[in-house]
Order: sequence, then structure tokens, then C-alpha cells
Amino acid sequence: MLAYIIRRVAQSILVLLVVGLVAFSMFRFVGDPIDNMLGQERTQADIDRLRIELGLDQPFVVQYYKFLGGAVQGNFGVSYRQGRPVSLIIKERAPATLELAAVSGFLAISIGIALGVFTAIRRDGWTSNVIMSVSLIGVSLPTFLIGILLIYLFSVELDWLPSFGRGEVVDLGWWTTGFLTASGLKALILPSITLGLYQMTLIMRLVRSEMLEVLRQDYIRFARARGLKERSVNFRHALKNTLVPVITVTGLQLGAIIAFAIITETVFQWPGVGLLFINAIQFVDIPVMAAYLMLISVMFVGINLIVDLLYFWVDPRLRADRAGGH
Repeated sequence: MLAYIIRRVAQSILVLLVVGLVAFSMFRFVGDPIDNMLGQERTQADIDRLRIELGLDQPFVVQYYKFLGGAVQGNFGVSYRQGRPVSLIIKERAPATLELAAVSGFLAISIGIALGVFTAIRRDGWTSNVIMSVSLIGVSLPTFLIGILLIYLFSVELDWLPSFGRGEVVDLGWWTTGFLTASGLKALILPSITLGLYQMTLIMRLVRSEMLEVLRQDYIRFARARGLKERSVNFRHALKNTLVPVITVTGLQLGAIIAFAIITETVFQWPGVGLLFINAIQFVDIPVMAAYLMLISVMFVGINLIVDLLYFWVDPRLRADRAGGH
């Protein structure tokens, strides 16, 4: 078990190094940040001076080495646009994105699994057919269009919920939260539904498909033949064996929620790191872009590592294989 964890951690570190190299290489072709930082009256001396101050006059290998060295210590340099440490800017923006991702992930997992189990158990009922038909909306429509439709219905027509912003927040040290205010909770509803709808429908369909497959297995028929209650068969035996492939997809979708919050934050002008990344692209703010992609990579790699370890808890066959040296 320990050797497996060490191997997976080593693979994760290698992936992060490759992602950092690719991201840092791509940013060399998105434009020159000097053009956005100096005005029209700039001289060549001003350009040369600023380029030296930012370290852009150094070879690529040196720039990348310094970037990795600082990233390990949580130092991603200074924003070209704001002139402030990138780590401080991300620290200010992270609570908004993490709260939005947490609510979206909770809705996607809880409702997705519940509806997936329900539609599998009641697969011939009209309610299940309606749910499966409506779920096509979440799968088919792009995220930005779902957000626009929700804004039009609940903000423009009904005037129930705000269409942009985070609402009133409360400072808890360095963390800001909207969970403790009415306007903050109302502002969270539309973007969290928009961000989590696709993941919810995906999880629901996967759970339903796997559940139907498990319910056809011989050990489920044997459990029913023994006279076990239908509730025990469905939730104690069938659902647990359904969760193995579901964990993989769910883990990846949790990472995707954070990574693809960019679209939702742009539509709702949510003040998170996703909107920060979009603004950084417009101003060629390379330190902010590199820091964002590295943090997203760390989240994806970390989630994948956690998912792999959860396999040992959910599926006893994997523990048996490891114990047997396979």
C-alpha cells in the first residue's frame, strides 16, 4: 500500500512539472505584457528597464526554474496588471470560487446519485421517464446558455434572484463568505445550479446505468431469493457495488467544476479566480495565468490521488489483489 502511494505521488509530481512547462511555454506566445504596462509615451529605455525588472530578459529555462522555485514556496511572482503579489490576489479570490464549487459539487453529487438510484429502481415509471427526458437539457445545452436562461427567467422576468455579483459577504479572518448573509445565499443559487447542472446529469445517468447493470447480477437475484427486503438489496448490496466507477467520474467532475467555473463566473460576474484568469488573459498577465493553471493542476492531481485511494475502501477486490502481490 505504501509503495503504491509513493508511486502515485511521484507520478503526480511529474505531471505537475509537465503541466507547468507546457503552460509556461504557451504564455510566451500570447503577447508581450510590456505593451499593456507602459503607455503610449514609453521609450525604448523604459521598455528595457521594465523587461529587466520583470526578468523577461533572461533565458526561458531560467525564467521557468525561478517560477517553479517560487511556486513550491507559494510565491508566484507579482501581477503585471495590478502590481501586487499573485498569491495575495488568489488568496482574496479563492473563497468565492471554492464556495461556489463546494455548493455546486454538493448539489451534483447528492441530487445526481439520488435521482440515478431512483430512476434505476423505478425505471419503468412515468416519473423516471420525465426525469430522464428533462436531464437531456443539462447534457445538451452549453453552460453559458443555461446561465443566461436562468438569469432571464429568475432575474429579469420574476425578479427573484440577483443576476450578477456575490452579494454581501462576511469577513472571517482572511476568508470571506456569503453563507452568513441572505443576499450572499441568494446570489449563490443561480451560479451554483448553472455550474453543477451538467455534472449532476452526468452522475445521474452513470449511476442509473451502473445500477441497472448491477441489479441484473446473479448475487442480486440470490439476495432476493433469500428473502431480503428490497430496500436492503438496493441500497446495501447494489448501490455499494455501483459506486466504484461512479467515484472515478465524480472525482474528475469535482475537479472540472473548479476548472470550468471560468464560464459561470464570467456569465454571473462572480469575483473568483476564474474571472481573474479571464482578465489576466486580456492583459497578458503571465504570473496570474501560470499560477491559476498550476493550482488547477494540483487540484486535479490531488483529486485523482484521493480517488485511487478510495478504491481500496470501496472495492475489497483491490485490497485482495494488492495483498496477493498482483
